[in-house]
Amino acid sequence: MIGSRFSQAFRLDEIEGRYDRLVFGSAAALAALGVVMVASSSMAVAEGLDVGALHFLTRHVVFLAAGVVLGIVVARTELRTVEQFSRMALLVCFVLLLAVFIPGLGKTVNGARRWLNFGISSFQAVEAVKLLLIVWLASYMVRYREQLQTRWWGLFKPMGMAGGIVLLLLVQPDFGSAALLCAIAGGMVWLGGVRIRYLFALGMLAMPMLAWAALSESYRIKRLTSFMDPWADPFADGFQLTQALIAIGRGEWFGVGLGGSIQKLFYLPEAHTDFILAVIGEELGFAGIVLVVALFVALAGRALWLGLRAVEMGRAFSGYCAFGVGLWLSLQALVSIGVNLGMLPTKGLTLPLVSSGGSSVLMTCAAVGLLLRVSYELDRASRQVARARGDEYAIATASPNDDTADATDAIAATARRRRRVEPTLGEAA
Repeated sequence: MIGSRFSQAFRLDEIEGRYDRLVFGSAAALAALGVVMVASSSMAVAEGLDVGALHFLTRHVVFLAAGVVLGIVVARTELRTVEQFSRMALLVCFVLLLAVFIPGLGKTVNGARRWLNFGISSFQAVEAVKLLLIVWLASYMVRYREQLQTRWWGLFKPMGMAGGIVLLLLVQPDFGSAALLCAIAGGMVWLGGVRIRYLFALGMLAMPMLAWAALSESYRIKRLTSFMDPWADPFADGFQLTQALIAIGRGEWFGVGLGGSIQKLFYLPEAHTDFILAVIGEELGFAGIVLVVALFVALAGRALWLGLRAVEMGRAFSGYCAFGVGLWLSLQALVSIGVNLGMLPTKGLTLPLVSSGGSSVLMTCAAVGLLLRVSYELDRASRQVARARGDEYAIATASPNDDTADATDAIAATARRRRRVEPTLGEAA
């Protein structure tokens, strides 16, 4: 029976995919390096605070374990399910950022109201917002692709929503995360095919607001001036950067050895969080920094490649999600590395998967899980297409009068998977 032959040859839904090894391997390597370096850089700080030498390491490992579980859940969730609920993501973003201002729920640390107090632990709302905004933007870009590529209004709506989120972040205040989200949103819509002149014009309109935000607070001005010449005031405004540069300079080519850092002993502030790369440079040297950069290049580059491949296969939502995660990880890593090397002004951004953290580690693992899901579904689709094309002869020789459900489904599946959507980057006109 032709029906049974088609049933056996085209059980495409039974074909499984494979998770991308490069994404998993580079993320796992960064996380493993992070555990080692958090242990090395945080013990002195923990003892100084009298909370036990392993306090920060234990906390980091607990959140990393929870992040792995969350990442597995995301990696096993069908992207069509994620896309189904993507429209709610924007609402959740605003709810989370407004919740930090609720008395009793919001928590202030060092003058910034960025955390939600859940009793046993605090959660930084913007870390979840990063992933939720990427998912919502990917969904919007799929639903309004033509408007986005041809009309000013199509760009104004998503960037307007992103601008609202940025304003809430500036009120907290969190200028670093606000600038990062602007860059992620701009990068995603450009990769989605928006006309570059529209994006440039919108950027020119936003520049005065960002400049005002950067210069409206005295501590931000001090960061800018100390970045230009940290040695002018090495014991006050330039203290963090000078200590980081001293740590990196001591490391030379191969470092002073794991655990041998001196700067982490109450000289370098935030040694286990914002400035963990300086400790890596001191203990593992130039080789250690190159290793970190190479791992991020592999992870972010693979994310962008997966995004391009997904768009080519007509899976735009998957592709835009991969683009967003790739932009997030690469830009945040770039800023963190640049700050540690004295190439950028000091910002409160951690090194993804490496720095000690709670909510940042948790949500970065979720983002990696989303990226792995994209790779899984792409591999599964490729296998299904290969199976369908391998049985094209059976389809061609089937009787046109055969109206079995199996034959119809098989032909339709092959036709659907043959469609190809060419990716369009930002157009010049």
